Amino acid sequence: MQTKRPAAVALAGALCLAATACGASSSPTAKAAADASAPGYPVTLKNCGQTTTYTEAPGRVVVMNGASVAEVSALLALGLGDRIVANEQSYGRSEVPGRAAAIKKLPTGDVKLNDAYDIPREAMLGLSPDLVLSTTSYGFDAKNGFATRDDLKAVSANSYVSPQGCDQDTSHMTIGDSYRLLRDLGKIFNVSDRAEEVIAESRKQISDVSAKVKGEKKPNVMVVFSNMSMGGNDFSSIAAHGIWNDILAKAGGSNAFSSTSKTAFADLSKEKVAAEQVDALVVISYNDPNPEAYARKLLKEFPQWPAAKNKRSLVLSDSIYLGPSNDLAVEKIAKMLHPDHV
Repeated sequence: MQTKRPAAVALAGALCLAATACGASSSPTAKAAADASAPGYPVTLKNCGQTTTYTEAPGRVVVMNGASVAEVSALLALGLGDRIVANEQSYGRSEVPGRAAAIKKLPTGDVKLNDAYDIPREAMLGLSPDLVLSTTSYGFDAKNGFATRDDLKAVSANSYVSPQGCDQDTSHMTIGDSYRLLRDLGKIFNVSDRAEEVIAESRKQISDVSAKVKGEKKPNVMVVFSNMSMGGNDFSSIAAHGIWNDILAKAGGSNAFSSTSKTAFADLSKEKVAAEQVDALVVISYNDPNPEAYARKLLKEFPQWPAAKNKRSLVLSDSIYLGPSNDLAVEKIAKMLHPDHV
């Protein structure tokens, strides 16, 4: 399987945003807006150079793809699935019991997707959303055939780009960005208490695991997307920088390929991959029906790796990406790398 999405779409995600809940100002216009607001509103967010104001919780949410499940998973974790009128996100599986099935049950809006595998402009406007979520600014670029943020504003719809997604560079993403996404959605939908509960539970789980592996040798881990092509070489979907590195560090490991690229992904030849010492393998499944077979294939292809000799591999999907379940990835990877301690 090779995805046809451009590299900019295939695994991007997050935004440069500073979110603040704002009260009404003393101006007549602001006072009128405040008078029309629901309890707990208005809420204002600064997001990728735009200021968006909410006078009530959105009720017609559209979730764009961006090869992510971060946004739809965060909405479900916050109990907001009933607000979604169209969701295009799915990895086909999840580390969270029941989540993949819950995502599958969500409405899609019966939209015919464009060549970028997402919702084209006219179809988007036809959905009459009041909030559109995109992993990166790619989803609001007119050149890609999408409705712009100004297009949406003209029909009274707000838009939101997830943390680190403003410039479509996710190489600096951390677990903290997953928490920012949850907090922002908590403010937008007036469920901040629930968002903080999810964050606190995640922090505790990660802290407990990290304490158990502290001081242990950090194995070199290869993180690669299953059967995905994003470049010209044999291996073009190797994770080099991004949230996975933060997760690996918390789990007591390190990225074997972080020095091979300054961007989120490395595009490498088979010879370069063979030359690295890979102590353990993490395959990320993105709508691949059999990622375990891909993991076995890699271990067979590179028998010199310690990972192959020790049969040390793991398949993950949504937990190692932006979203509410990074603690599960940390725990599962730590158990693989340090079975005597976790």
